[in-house]
Amino acid sequence: MALAAVVLAAGKGTRMKSGLPKVLHKICGRPMISYVLDAVEEAGIKKTIVVAGHGSEMVARAVGASAAVALQSEQLGTGHALLQARNFLADFRGDILVVCGDTPRIRPATLAGLAAEHASAGAAATVLTAAVDDPFGYGRVLRDAAGQVTRIVEEKDATPEEKRVREVNTGIYCFSAAGLFEALAGLAPANAQGEYYLTDVVGRYVEKGLLVRAVAVKDPGEAAGVNDRLQLAGAERSIRSALLEDLMRSGVTVIDPASTFVDRGVRIGPDTVIYPFTMVEGDTIVGAGCVIGPGTRLVGARVGDGVTVQNSIVVDSSVGDGSSIGPFAYLRPGTDLGKDVKVGNFVEIKKSRIGDGSKVPHLSYLGDAVVGEKVNVGAGTITCNYDGQKKWPTHIGDGAFIGSNANLVAPVRIGAGAVVGAGSTITRDIPAGALGVERARQTVLPDWAGKQKK
Repeated sequence: MALAAVVLAAGKGTRMKSGLPKVLHKICGRPMISYVLDAVEEAGIKKTIVVAGHGSEMVARAVGASAAVALQSEQLGTGHALLQARNFLADFRGDILVVCGDTPRIRPATLAGLAAEHASAGAAATVLTAAVDDPFGYGRVLRDAAGQVTRIVEEKDATPEEKRVREVNTGIYCFSAAGLFEALAGLAPANAQGEYYLTDVVGRYVEKGLLVRAVAVKDPGEAAGVNDRLQLAGAERSIRSALLEDLMRSGVTVIDPASTFVDRGVRIGPDTVIYPFTMVEGDTIVGAGCVIGPGTRLVGARVGDGVTVQNSIVVDSSVGDGSSIGPFAYLRPGTDLGKDVKVGNFVEIKKSRIGDGSKVPHLSYLGDAVVGEKVNVGAGTITCNYDGQKKWPTHIGDGAFIGSNANLVAPVRIGAGAVVGAGSTITRDIPAGALGVERARQTVLPDWAGKQKK
C-alpha cells in the first residue's frame, strides 16, 4: 500500500511567547520540525506535505525541498489543518500518516510500525496512543466493553469520569485516504474550542461501522509534544543525551555529558576527549585523538587529527592536524590553519591562512593575512588591515620572524626569511632575508629622575 505523510505545523505556539513559529525553535541546533521530517523519511515515506500557518514563509524556507507546503491561513483546528492537504493528495490512493510537527522525539520505527499495523488490520483509522500518569491536557481515548475505540474526547470537553482515563491521544494517526477528506469536510466545530477536531473523524468512523484501531507507543515521551520553553528544554536534554551516548559508543570520551553540548549532525573521531563546558555546533567535524575544551565553542569548524583547543572559539574555520589553539583564542570565519600551527593565548585571527609549523603565540591580531610556513609572529603583532574604507592583505613569507609589538600596515609584504624588528611600524615591503626596523632613536638622559625631584 502506498504511504504518504502530512505534518501538521500551522500552530503559532502561543505558550512559547515567541514571534518564531513553534516548529522552528531549535533543538540541538536544528528546527524541531526537521526531526519529524527525518523520521518520516527514514520510515520510508516518499511523499510528505507540511501544513503551515503562522509564519508559513519561514516554515517553507526551513522545509525546503523535503516536502510540499500547504497553507492553513486560519487556524481552525486540526481537522481543518489536515483538510488543507486535500489538493496535494487528491489522486492519492493509499494510507496517510498524520504527524505533529512539534514531536521531535518520534522514532521512524514507531511511524513505520503504526502504518504496518493499520494496513494489516485493514482499518479506516489507527490512532497512536500512550498511557501516561498525568493525562491532563490530552485527549482521552475511550473504548467500549470489548476494548474497541469508540471516540476521542478533548480535555475541555471531557466529563470528570472521562478525565480519569489514562490512555491519551498522541495526535499521530494513520488513515486510509479513501473517504478521509470527505469526512473532514463534513466536520462541525461543536466543541468548547469552536474548532474542527481531527479526533471527531474517529467518532464518525465508529458510527458508520468502520474499523478504528489503536496502537500504544512503548515510550510515551517519544510522542510528547513541545508546547513551551520548559518542554523545549526537556526535549533538548533528551535528544542531546542520546547524541552524546552515540558519540561515546563510537569511541569519544565525554568527561561530563551534563555540561557538554553537541548539535545533531556534528561528527567527532575516536579517541577525542571533550572536556566540560564545551559547545560543538553546526556541521562541525572533529578528527581523531583531539582534546577539545574545557570552555570551548566550535561552530562550523573543520578540525583535523590530534588537535588541541582549550578555552577558545573557532567559527567557520579549519584547523590542520597537530595544531594547538588557546587558551582564550578566537578564530573568526575564513581562518585556515595548516598542520602543527600554534595559536596561543589572546590571539584573534580573521580570514587568514597560516602555513604549516607557524606560531602566533600570544596577544596578536592577524586579519586578511597569508602567512607562510615556519613563521614566528611575536607577541603584540597587529596586521593593520583596515584603512577605514577597505580591507587590505598582508603577506608574510616562509621562515620570517616578526618581532614583538610590530604593526604591519597593509597592504604590505614581508619576504621569506625576513626579520621585522620589535616595536616597528612597517608600511613598506621588506625583501626576502632583509631586516625591517622602524623606530625612533632612543635617548638617555643621565640622572634625569633626580633632577626632577630637585
